[in-house]
Amino acid sequence: MGHTLLCELGLILLFTLLCSGHAEDAVLTTDPNWSTVFIGESVTFKCDVEEGEEGHWEYKINKNGQTFVPYNSHKTYKLDIKSKGNSGKYQCAARHKSSGNTEDSNTIHLTVLDKPTATLTADKTTTSVGGSVKLTCSLEGSVGWTFEWFRRVPGSTEAPVEKHDGENKVVNVLQGGIYRCRGLRGKPPFYSDISKEVTVDITYSNKAVLTRQPDWNQLFSGERIKLTCEVQGGEGTEWVYEWRRTGSDTLPTHSNFWDFSVSESSSGQYKCKTRRRDDPYSSTEWSKAITLSVSPRPKAELSANMRAIPVGGNVTLVCSVNPASSGWKYSWFRDEELSRPLKPEDAVFYSNEQIIVSQEGTYRCRAERGEPVYYTEDSDPLSIDKNVPNKAAVSLQPNWTQIYEGEKISVRCEIQGGDTEWGYKWKAPDSNKPSNQHEYRISSASSSHSGAYSCKGYMNNEHTTTEWSDPVSQSTTAEHTINQDEAQRSPHTSSPQGDVSVYETIKEPENTEHGESSDVTYSLIELKSATKKGKKQKPVESCVYSDVKIRSSAVTLIVGPAQNTWESIRGQNQKPEPPLNSEEQLLHSKLYPNT
Repeated sequence: MGHTLLCELGLILLFTLLCSGHAEDAVLTTDPNWSTVFIGESVTFKCDVEEGEEGHWEYKINKNGQTFVPYNSHKTYKLDIKSKGNSGKYQCAARHKSSGNTEDSNTIHLTVLDKPTATLTADKTTTSVGGSVKLTCSLEGSVGWTFEWFRRVPGSTEAPVEKHDGENKVVNVLQGGIYRCRGLRGKPPFYSDISKEVTVDITYSNKAVLTRQPDWNQLFSGERIKLTCEVQGGEGTEWVYEWRRTGSDTLPTHSNFWDFSVSESSSGQYKCKTRRRDDPYSSTEWSKAITLSVSPRPKAELSANMRAIPVGGNVTLVCSVNPASSGWKYSWFRDEELSRPLKPEDAVFYSNEQIIVSQEGTYRCRAERGEPVYYTEDSDPLSIDKNVPNKAAVSLQPNWTQIYEGEKISVRCEIQGGDTEWGYKWKAPDSNKPSNQHEYRISSASSSHSGAYSCKGYMNNEHTTTEWSDPVSQSTTAEHTINQDEAQRSPHTSSPQGDVSVYETIKEPENTEHGESSDVTYSLIELKSATKKGKKQKPVESCVYSDVKIRSSAVTLIVGPAQNTWESIRGQNQKPEPPLNSEEQLLHSKLYPNT
């Protein structure tokens, strides 16, 4: 019973299949057999039926469930891919012409993309001579490609690189140059877009050496320099040279030297390398860099060990350039003869930068170097005087070392020897400096006039002078007077007996200068009375004198009953002396035996 039931079910299923006509006996294929295709390629569909003769069937192609190619007697159909709209699900159906039975095929998914671009990669871009660079060309997401390679150098057209076996996807190149690749597949061949360029450099073992002339560590704006690039080895090879400066593009040139005038912007590092003329992508390594330091045009600096040539002596002049650098030659000039440098008969050329002169004048110097000659700016002028043996001396009129405020005084400069018409220069503390006259008159002394005075004389050209005189110190104080009453109260006085007072010492205000004492010392003198005994007399109009020393100046003081103050007889303040009686004359002759 069970076996009979199974047989019946099998017969029913077979009958259903035969009557439906939908058995999947048709087969759809594509040539080429790629699921991904690109705009510009073509695909041929082929619909095959396993049963029956070919002429008994007709065929159609559906796309995405819709009729794409209606029933016809051709089992193949060529599709030219023109847009991404050709993407979709493709299926064919075969229909028997007499029975009407149909057979559906399998489904093929077709993806359409834009024309692709090859991708070129390199494991490195520089290698040494004897080495190679590995290049890879690829087209991701699709199959069936083989690859072509191209190389070019400047001045030539792009040429194919020799093919290798197989896909030719990877190549090892031994030459420098610019490389590109592209893919191709199908018949007729369909080409991808060509890849971007990759530059391959082959580095030679030859060394590039960079030198400079002149070899100065410091350059100045306007100077010229020549850089030379030399290759060690490789004689007979035609080289092309490349130059590079810090922060700038490479400068290719066929010349192995670079000659230019520098400016401050030229400062930086320079280097070079060489390439073969016939293979510009095979080169040496970059040379070691040379650093150029460029400063503005310098000004020569002139100095002297002294500013006046001593009697019978000389002065050493030194010329220099700052910042310091080598290669300078110095020229020297005197007075306004800037077009005539000094010669050996004008000075002793002690060294390149030093000369010894024994002639007064205004000197300048400048430095020069290089070819063509490069000049610094001239130095500032430097005046050199020449001392003559004549002596200068300062004298005071009146010759007092202590001057009181308001007094008049003259400071004179005397030149000993010779009748030359001198001009005069002064060193004085007064803010109003003396003129170039030999006498400096102070009409009213003040504290600002205190200090040291010295002078020197010069001849008409102002470069021939005496040496400075020894300084003379002058001190100015307020006027100080002392009367008899004050003297009697002072601890510095003695009170002698008799009708006439004789003072031994009177101390002036304690204003000293240069450690000198301001004491005024009086000689103690015995005097006979100028009146008769027993009678009280009025003071007589007579004076008794004594020698007084104030530092080194001689001063005369007036003493007598007619005057209640001690008074120095100075200049305009001097009073006429009264006639002396017999006793006074006798006293005076003892005090002044030579008068």
